[in-house]
Amino acid sequence: MEADMTMERAKDAILDAALPHVPFDGWSAATLRAAVSDSGVAPALAQALYPRGAVDLALAYHARGDALMTAHAATADLAALRYSERVAALIRFRLEAAEKEAVRRGTTLFALPHHAPDGARAIWGTADAIWQALGDTSADINWYTKRATLSGVYAATVLYWLGDDSPGHHATWDFLDRRIADVMQIEKMKASLRDNAMVKAVMDGPLNLFAKVKMPTMPDDLPGMFRK
Repeated sequence: MEADMTMERAKDAILDAALPHVPFDGWSAATLRAAVSDSGVAPALAQALYPRGAVDLALAYHARGDALMTAHAATADLAALRYSERVAALIRFRLEAAEKEAVRRGTTLFALPHHAPDGARAIWGTADAIWQALGDTSADINWYTKRATLSGVYAATVLYWLGDDSPGHHATWDFLDRRIADVMQIEKMKASLRDNAMVKAVMDGPLNLFAKVKMPTMPDDLPGMFRK
């Protein structure tokens, strides 16, 4: 356990040391080299912690933002908010946990074709973290559609936020509210279609197929895992 804690501290130390270099050198090999030197972590350990180099460093920064958002959500009083407002609040928490230039440089990195899948997984992970923080219990196709929809809203909001210089980012929060309102209108339209007898007759087959879709689960019999 102590070794694991030491590894985590070393990983955080490198990431902390990297952040001052990111605005100048981006999430790059040069940034990682400088961070390793500044942090005092042994290069061999740094290689083990960030085996793919700068892209793993950028992903670690993204994961840190998700963790900060989750921690903020756990202490925030959201009970008086409507569900859509809670979603908006968590997206706001997520952006407020980030440094804009670090995100801007990350957006550039993950726009590269060979890193695009990593960027897509990171955004999906943020959407999943938001739904988990909100207590989502869906286990069917809704598990996927909720995260896919929220990923689109989050990605669009990030891009708007990067170019927003309004006081307190008020323009971004207004943009976010409009995107969520658009999603709510789509959900209302879907609900009205489900109540239409003709649509139900046409969609009966596909809906039965969709009902078989379940959320992904981690096998509990992998090597090194113990059943409780």
